[in-house]
Amino acid sequence: MTSFSQAILKWYDNYGRKTLPWQLEKTPYKVWLSEIMLQQTQVTTVIPYFERFMARFPTVIELANAEQDEVLHLWTGLGYYARARNLHKTAQIIAEQYNGKFPESIDEVIALPGIGRSTAGAVLSLSLKQRHPILDGNVKRTLSRCFAIEGWSGKKSVENTMWEIAEEHTPELGVERYNQAMMDMGAIVCTRSKPKCELCPVNDLCQAKAQDRQLDFPTKKPKKEKPTKDAWFAIYYHDGEVLLEQRPQTGIWGGLYCFPEQPKNTLNDLSDHYGMDVKLSQQLIAFRHTFSHYHLDITPVLITLNKKPDMVMEGTRGVWYNLSQPMTVGLAAPVQKLLDALPYEISNGE
Repeated sequence: MTSFSQAILKWYDNYGRKTLPWQLEKTPYKVWLSEIMLQQTQVTTVIPYFERFMARFPTVIELANAEQDEVLHLWTGLGYYARARNLHKTAQIIAEQYNGKFPESIDEVIALPGIGRSTAGAVLSLSLKQRHPILDGNVKRTLSRCFAIEGWSGKKSVENTMWEIAEEHTPELGVERYNQAMMDMGAIVCTRSKPKCELCPVNDLCQAKAQDRQLDFPTKKPKKEKPTKDAWFAIYYHDGEVLLEQRPQTGIWGGLYCFPEQPKNTLNDLSDHYGMDVKLSQQLIAFRHTFSHYHLDITPVLITLNKKPDMVMEGTRGVWYNLSQPMTVGLAAPVQKLLDALPYEISNGE
């Protein structure tokens, strides 16, 4: 065991997190669910989602048997919805191919949808004490500072260097404590903007600290200006219900329910084409929703109808969504935001 891993383990025994919901009575299923939820998301945000998922799907079999709409509904608000779709797919594979028992081979786990080397290593090490290194964002930050690893971690050669260092310092004994400690270190001590170097158990080994360059590591991703796109949401409303349609499984908000989206100059054409008997149309306040790769400027238009059309739009999975008795479906975050505000907008417009 290296002096680095010894210091990390000692710190964990004294200060590491040991009572998070997925750390109690650990199973591969619970750890896997938590690891997927924790991707790009903070612990405090994840805890209530994790508890709701475990209450509804206490086993991987129950998750596999659920409808995707219900899975996405419980995921609403966590973002990065491909995680939820892959979670559901993986549960079905485990139910069908592994009789509901989470696979214990690293290669089999990596082969599952939405699981990479680091997530697989975390699941097997934290729940089954198998020796596998991990390399999530928190671990990358701690290693890059301590060993002064130059270059953006998204570059393959830099990532390979990090994996080599992670492999070197991951111990055989206490791997479950060490890997949890490395994640805790990045979350609690070796934080992004204000690292608490005075509390760090390896500050005497840290090359970034020795050079007074802590904030230079990890090297930031080369900046690229995000493009901006426009979207107009048609909010068709009648008697306490609005029209939502399910988006394709691929692309943004895959499988989620959303307002019909159209270019601005086609909203009237859309209403005419589907026989919408429009009573009143009013443009609501536009707002911006930002994805990892672009900004989406959304302009919602509330279109109050005299009556509902006889049929839902052809070629879509359209539903009339009751505002007072919401359906159990997954909703895109901007849609949820608009639904929450609709009673106010409607009362003002009437």
